[in-house]
Amino acid sequence: MRHFGHLAPEVRQRLFHQEPREFTADSPARLLAAALGATLYSPATRPRLADDILKQAAQGVVSMVLCLEDSIDDADVEHGEENLVRHFADLAARPGAPLPLLFIRVRAPGQIPDLVRRLGPSARLLSGFVLPKFTGERGLPFLEALESAESDGGRRLFAMPVLESPELLYRESRVETLEGIFRAVDKHRDRVLALRLGVTDFCSSYGLRRAPDMTAYDVQVVASVIADVVNMLGRADGTGFTVTGPVWEYFRAPERMFKPQLRQSPFLEVQAVELRERLIEHAMDGLLREISLDQANGLLGKTCIHPSHVLPVHALSVVSHEEYSDAADILRPERGGGGVMRSAYTNKMNEVKPHRAWAERTLLRAEAFGVARADVGFVDLLAAGIPG
Repeated sequence: MRHFGHLAPEVRQRLFHQEPREFTADSPARLLAAALGATLYSPATRPRLADDILKQAAQGVVSMVLCLEDSIDDADVEHGEENLVRHFADLAARPGAPLPLLFIRVRAPGQIPDLVRRLGPSARLLSGFVLPKFTGERGLPFLEALESAESDGGRRLFAMPVLESPELLYRESRVETLEGIFRAVDKHRDRVLALRLGVTDFCSSYGLRRAPDMTAYDVQVVASVIADVVNMLGRADGTGFTVTGPVWEYFRAPERMFKPQLRQSPFLEVQAVELRERLIEHAMDGLLREISLDQANGLLGKTCIHPSHVLPVHALSVVSHEEYSDAADILRPERGGGGVMRSAYTNKMNEVKPHRAWAERTLLRAEAFGVARADVGFVDLLAAGIPG
């Protein structure tokens, strides 16, 4: 699989200076963590689940979570498990069909080895499990169950803990909770692909819900948690983990209070005014702003609940030609001793030692999402992937 692989080769050649790299479920964890992109959630109870997965893969989705937790009723868990087993067998019977990375969100640790056993040979299609309401205390049994299931199945399985518990939100318990989470995930570092933020649960603790013209970063009680999670768990010194962005809940905008958040000029330049209107109509301007703020705050990838959110996440994850030029210049072997120089675009200072970690992360993102041509912007990437 590869990002933008659903586009025709000639379209990719027009858009990319360096095309996204191909990868598989067996690729190095470092690349997979960067390449998760828009992780699309789906209830495990969907009656045409196998067909839905194949349809989304054909439209550019590279990671999906099949949910047995909050997205389904408590009474439907058994049916959801049976549905997963049946549809995984269906997918396994279609050799050669392109699949995204598939994860199952469970409720209890015991579900992990039980599901791997019940999936049987079709468990080879599974990349791992999403672990809800993760803390150091509650999370360890999940990680130990995953380790056991991996050993029994003889195949690598990843964990994606969801950070969404009240203990993490409340100021008086936050640092202790983060320290416990770090100890748990550090102990199982090789199995933890990424940490996911459950911002909807954070908001629920205070009876809050952000509007479509506001981002998670406008809700200060939530923004403070994101900052502390990145501070303690997302460091670039080798101790950190990939942390993914929070879910965007809207796919059509209700009545607005504030002006749209998309400037007209980038759309006028490529004759895409109608695209801008459609994005605003479907609340995508708020989503695009939140993706940009995710990246500015050290998050990569995003939880998504609607297929229309996938392309915006991927389009804004592509490395611009300017970013790539700066990162490659900073990491030249002859720059090993440090120093400072003017960027090739002659608009900024590149300081080798302080900017090195940023440059390394940028080139990893370039592997996963590609590098745009110098004259290609995010509007071009959006327009190429949105029908009509």
